[in-house]
Amino acid sequence: MATSIARRTGHCLTYAVLGWAVAYGGVRLAWTVGGNPEFRQFGSDLLGFTGWWSVALCLTAAALAVALDRMPTWRPVLAGVAWAVTGALVAAAAILLPELVGFLLFTVGPHFEPTAFASRLGCVTGAALLALATAGYQRRTRGDCPDCCRTIRPGHRRVVPARWARWAAYVAVAGLVVRFAAQAAVGLGSLAQDAAVIGLEVGLLLAGVLLPLALVHGWGEVWPGWVPLLAGRPVPRLLLLVPGFGLGVGIVAYFGMGLAQLLSGSVSEFSDAFLWVAMSAYSLLGLGLLAASSDYHLRTRTACAACGR
Repeated sequence: MATSIARRTGHCLTYAVLGWAVAYGGVRLAWTVGGNPEFRQFGSDLLGFTGWWSVALCLTAAALAVALDRMPTWRPVLAGVAWAVTGALVAAAAILLPELVGFLLFTVGPHFEPTAFASRLGCVTGAALLALATAGYQRRTRGDCPDCCRTIRPGHRRVVPARWARWAAYVAVAGLVVRFAAQAAVGLGSLAQDAAVIGLEVGLLLAGVLLPLALVHGWGEVWPGWVPLLAGRPVPRLLLLVPGFGLGVGIVAYFGMGLAQLLSGSVSEFSDAFLWVAMSAYSLLGLGLLAASSDYHLRTRTACAACGR
């Protein structure tokens, strides 16, 4: 029964990716052949994958969705390529991160371009659908339990964070410390000139310290005694996993693409030395969040009713 449900879900996701590829890929094709709209703020709606590269990315995602659906056995290379294309789609829409922060702070500004924003949302939608299809393929083909397909041995469920996860959390905090130290070295005046920047920095200060530490400490699973009304109650998993994975992916994509642009010699008001330090520090923050969130997910997920893993 579980296998049948997984197969039906996999078929639906395949059709969803194909539908997205036709719709969004058709828009990319029309823009490539007929000319892109004018994007004033960044010069393009996507980063790195523009023109025919964006069309090829959509076609590749569609082909991978079909391959994932039809492959009956576990093929790590296929899964790896699918995750790589998912990452490329997220990276192409990396500008979405500061735009979403602007929405949260109600400071979108006069330079907001609805067409570019919609295009980035469309790109991320394809990434999400392909990620779900890849995860479904892994769940369907890995392991020996038809209900969960988990690979750990029965009775080896972890209840404490792995050592590498603790290090990842501390690296994330260290990355944030280095980022603000670099800002202090060049002056803090630029941080107080824009409300969106202030909100982003404050949010990162909280997310870069409290969030990674909560992912690897007991107070990330049970509310500590100093929290009114909630003390002693379990912390909802999604309360940490959604921002942990979401911010981790967004930060790595945004600042990873920033480092790639820096390698290509892009011009900025800041010095190259400052940008290298700041973007590398942010990237460490994002990678640390992803690693700590992965460990938190693995050790706090519900045990399989069939095999106990």
